Amino acid sequence: MKVKIESSKIVKPLYEDGEAPARAQWVPLSVFDKVTYGEHVAIIFAFRPPNPPNSEVELGLAKALAVYQEWAGQIGDGPDGRRSVLLNDAGARFVEAKVDAPMAVSVPSGPSPEVRRLHPRIDDGPVELVQVQLTRFSCGSLAVGFAGHHQIADGQATANFLAAWGLATRQLPVSPLPVCDRGTRFAPREPPLVEFPHREVEYRAPAPNTMDEKEEIGFGAAGHDKVKVHMMHLSKDFVARLKARASSGLPPSRRGYTTFQSVVAHLWRAITAARGLGADVTTKVRISVNGRMRMRPPMPRDYFGNVVLWAFPRTDAGDLVSRPVGHAAELVYRAVADVDDAYFRSFVDLASSGVVEAEGLVSTADSEQAVLCPDLEVDAWLGINFHGLNFGGGGPFRVMPTYYPMEGSLFLVPSTLGDGSMEAYVALFDDHLAEFKRICHKID
Repeated sequence: MKVKIESSKIVKPLYEDGEAPARAQWVPLSVFDKVTYGEHVAIIFAFRPPNPPNSEVELGLAKALAVYQEWAGQIGDGPDGRRSVLLNDAGARFVEAKVDAPMAVSVPSGPSPEVRRLHPRIDDGPVELVQVQLTRFSCGSLAVGFAGHHQIADGQATANFLAAWGLATRQLPVSPLPVCDRGTRFAPREPPLVEFPHREVEYRAPAPNTMDEKEEIGFGAAGHDKVKVHMMHLSKDFVARLKARASSGLPPSRRGYTTFQSVVAHLWRAITAARGLGADVTTKVRISVNGRMRMRPPMPRDYFGNVVLWAFPRTDAGDLVSRPVGHAAELVYRAVADVDDAYFRSFVDLASSGVVEAEGLVSTADSEQAVLCPDLEVDAWLGINFHGLNFGGGGPFRVMPTYYPMEGSLFLVPSTLGDGSMEAYVALFDDHLAEFKRICHKID
């Protein structure tokens, strides 16, 4: 796919009254912003014609940035030394590109490094917190590559912004408005109450310069270039049968396992089996947990920022693959349930106490890892409305993550068919992937 870049510019916020804020303001990042991944996350949207001209999409972006000011700012250390976002209207990167061929024959149907050409490069430490690329194809189709810095917004907050961008492009008012109070919302309790071992979950001491456990079991840096990404389609019928199988051993008093619990359990078992791990090797899954509805009182759905911690179901590989899928689903269910209001409040109390800085702790959300084996990391978009981006010609017919070959990463993306089917993007070593493909559609 030959992508020709036609222009690259900075789009600044456009305020309805024509008047920008009088002066730049520093807004401290919240404890949840600071503990998450400090990198850009790229999403690609594909739209069939007709589509509005680039000038209208650009104007909509400028209007949306005036409402979501953090996206147009810059991250740095504020006057008080705290990590903050400066609301200075620096703007977002806006790239226009074209492909002199139809989208159907240009864009790979599955994961490929080529899809990275559909969004601005995010591996060179881009300055702008939002980077956008509009790529036009000869058939009239449009690809929109959006890259946003994770410390500004989690998945739900990003989806809210994308919906606002679509509304503004269609010359509709942005509604509902975002709740932008990250600097003051998460105050610690008096007195603080740290009830859980956050030093071993969200934080860790800096790693010594020695061989780590993954290298000791044979999955070191030498194999990083052998990682491949596979897109597995899970049909509506397959998902229904999987949920039924996972829930078959539950008593009548228990609700059945959810789609998410059942699918993660199945893929965890299949990937572990495909890796051929020793029976006594511990394997765990990193699962994002949205705190908006878990914290008490519940947070506004339109809060703009990060409110995510992680659950870590874990077990021995032999136990995982030898027992039914319902056992794995129960491990996922219990681990996620434990990340409740008490857990979120405990994290806030520790993260606000000064202990992190005093002990030099670092986040376990490490984007530099290339190999997670024997573990997994799940990024689920099943409850996030990324399909709500609409510039006037309807929603996207395809939504996908960029090509992300971190071994052990797993993206779950709902199908645009809207029928309950989904795609799973699975990154594994090439030799493990062959075995995974052989067994991934077997339900036992």
